[in-house]
Amino acid sequence: MRIKPLPPMNSLIVFEAAARHLSFTQAANELNVTQGAISRQIRQLEEYLGKELFVRANRNIFLTPTGLQYYKTIYSALLDVAQATSEIKKWHGEHQITVATTNALAALWLLPKVASFQQNNEGVDLRILTTENIVDLHKMDFDLALFYCKTPPAEMRVTTLFPEEVFPVCSPSYLMQFNADSTPEDILGKTLLYLDDSQKDWITWVEWFEAVNYPVVKPKNRININNYPMLLQAAINGQGVALAWGSLVDDYLKSGILVCPIETILRTEANFSMLEPTDKGIIPPSVKQFRSWLLDQLPEKVGQKGLN
Repeated sequence: MRIKPLPPMNSLIVFEAAARHLSFTQAANELNVTQGAISRQIRQLEEYLGKELFVRANRNIFLTPTGLQYYKTIYSALLDVAQATSEIKKWHGEHQITVATTNALAALWLLPKVASFQQNNEGVDLRILTTENIVDLHKMDFDLALFYCKTPPAEMRVTTLFPEEVFPVCSPSYLMQFNADSTPEDILGKTLLYLDDSQKDWITWVEWFEAVNYPVVKPKNRININNYPMLLQAAINGQGVALAWGSLVDDYLKSGILVCPIETILRTEANFSMLEPTDKGIIPPSVKQFRSWLLDQLPEKVGQKGLN
């Protein structure tokens, strides 16, 4: 059943402030509006009620008996609304964790692991926001961020998760088309999978060849993909050789879905890091628990040998 009659709701906020201060000027300052706007809202409320709520005496105002009684009721009602709102916001803040990260880290590292956290933390909601551009973090409201970055953004607490290790991967079926005496140039010279140039932070094939002192290979075929999880899926499907980042593909390597066609690994000074805003104020217990759980998930290496 609809609740009625109800006055213009904004006028109640104005009335409560004016009655509490007994001043239209102070109410205007509190609500960041003009004194004229306060007067209009009060007049609108009085016309709706058909009763005067204030006695206006020169520059002073006083509550009429009707105004005083109405103020007590409105104050109590708004206080109940404020308390209920506070409880919801408190629950929301304490029981929801917002993580900002890339599609690759979300799909390949975080999401496969979160079931264990949720099993032990019932009632905590995990909200994941993805962006490929680390500069977007300053526009986002989040508790923790997981990012691959060469230079972490300012005003962030930085915790290293794992270092950058980059190496080629392909499917076993793709590798079977080559002989045992095939050279790295043979294997890499057929089809390479490229991450689109828009992903500027990620190492490219040319950069990888130069860093490990290999001649730059120009493959017979190339496939460009702008999404790293999709690029790995193409490698799993036997469509070519992709560059892989250690820790993101550990499960694939352990299961044998992907293999390393050559042993060379590039290790850089960059890291995958956990970033935390320094201006968040009090950190809810659930965020602290999630942070601790994340650090417990740091991967074990799969025993690869390589060069840097």
